[in-house]
Amino acid sequence: MNNKHLLAIVVSSVLLQGCAAAVVAGTAGAVTSANDRRTIGSQIDDNNIEIKATLAIKEVTGERKDTNATVVSYNGIVLLLGQVPSEQLKSMSQTAVEKVQGVRRLHNQLRVGSPTSITTQSHDTWLTSKVKSQLLAAENVSGSNIKVITENGEVFLMGLVNKTEAEEAVNIARNISGVERVIKVFEYI
Repeated sequence: MNNKHLLAIVVSSVLLQGCAAAVVAGTAGAVTSANDRRTIGSQIDDNNIEIKATLAIKEVTGERKDTNATVVSYNGIVLLLGQVPSEQLKSMSQTAVEKVQGVRRLHNQLRVGSPTSITTQSHDTWLTSKVKSQLLAAENVSGSNIKVITENGEVFLMGLVNKTEAEEAVNIARNISGVERVIKVFEYI
């Protein structure tokens, strides 16, 4: 009988730990949403734009292994980046994304070439985290309002910022070792 009680306690505590993790994750998401300069509606719209635009690109390119396209939306401003094998697919992808409802402006940064290697993608992830952590630590920048995306050593900065924040964010990103280029995709407030 004691073994059954012990087993019940162990199972209960494991299940409760899962609940605690869900509560923490949910709270972190809510805090992030609350600190965002976009409205909750805009955040949802951006998520929908990313999904619909990604599907639109898939319709154009199919399941090609020589295509790597990523869509990021921030307040209806869309950044299209990655690699495609031809100018024709780059143009067709842009046209498909422009038709997605809610896209206010599109920055087509697709490059004609082969998809980046897993090593390059890992390095890009590392650069993104370095830039983001520096932005969050900066005094004159609201780092939580800047989205950082890195593709093949190029750092793209998106968000709703004022001119001073934009300049500071670019300077921070530019001075991180490994960053080859910084591209602003800001909307100014």
